This record gives sequence, structure tokens and C-alpha cells, in this order.
Amino acid sequence: MALFLLRWIDPWTTAVQAERRIQALIHRKPYHKRYDPVPLERISTNLQHAVIAAEDARFYRHHGIDWEVVDKLAKKDLDTGRVGRGGSTITQQLIKNLFAGTERSWLRKGLEFSLAWMTELILGKQRVLDLYLNVIEWGPGIYGAEAAAQNYYHTPAARITREQAARLAAIIPNPRRRRPGRMNDYSDDILMRMRQMNW
Repeated sequence: MALFLLRWIDPWTTAVQAERRIQALIHRKPYHKRYDPVPLERISTNLQHAVIAAEDARFYRHHGIDWEVVDKLAKKDLDTGRVGRGGSTITQQLIKNLFAGTERSWLRKGLEFSLAWMTELILGKQRVLDLYLNVIEWGPGIYGAEAAAQNYYHTPAARITREQAARLAAIIPNPRRRRPGRMNDYSDDILMRMRQMNW
């Protein structure tokens, strides 16, 4: 039911946002949430392309799960006996953000796998990308592309340049610690991937 509503309605909060608020309460730290969802057409194509290049290069070629990546990483995870990093598609990361939170576990991976195809079927690729760019964490209390663009570059998400986009995409794996200004090498790598993808 929630997935059907997300075709038209932006969520007012997510599991990750709730988790961060609870963590702040437990640790008695201030928490200020910046979250301003905007339509996908108001997010620079530079940022859309940079995030896809960085997080899920085969986004438009799979149906929620990238089985080529899964095959490579599953063997490694089974050998180590724990869930490793990486390998999640944008769709799986959206599910994690909306419903599961940040704790790495086999249970969370199971939820991502079971809902990925249905999420893409119900929402479609463009809405998945729209929601993902609008709900993910881009820094402490910063959620969504608009809040990130305003916070780091004092500009709307629609006006983000290629370089700014690559730097913002580079912080996604660890947004509470990374800052765009320090992402020189990784942002260069993302720009190279974008060129390879003809973007």
C-alpha cells in the first residue's frame, strides 16, 4: 500500500530520518532536519547522472537487482560470514532509506531483495530515482538533493554543475563524515564514469 502512495506522494519522513532523530535523542545531541523534496525535473541532470554513475551504473538495465554484481559479492559475503559493503542498486538503497534504516544485516538485505522488483514495477525507474535523490542522507540532518545543494553550494538542485554533482555523489557512501570539498579523487573518478556513459 505504501509503495502505491509513493507514486504520487513524497514521504514526510523515512526510516533513516527517524533513526537519526532517535540517535540524537539517545546521545542528547541537537538534531536539525533539512528536507525539501522537489520534483525530478528540478534536480540537475548533472546530479542525476553523477549519482547513477557513482551508485548504480546499470540502473537503467536491471529490474531492481543487479544480478551481475550480486553474483560477485555473494561469494565474498559467504566466505567472510557477514554482509559486505556495496552492491546495492539505487532501488535497494531507496528501500533501505524508506523502510529499513542503516543497520547492515541479512534481514535488511532480504527486505531489499524481496521488495526491489515490486518497487520498480509499481513506481517505475524515474520515480525511484526521484524518491532516492529526495530522501537520501547528504550530511548530518541533510536529506535530499535540494537541501544538499543549498547547504553545500547555496544554490538550488536545478543549478548544480557537473563538478558539484560529482562531489555530492562522492559523499553518498558516508554522508555523515565526508564533505564535497574533500572528494577530489573520487569525484574525478565519477566524472570519468559519466564521460564513459556519454553524459
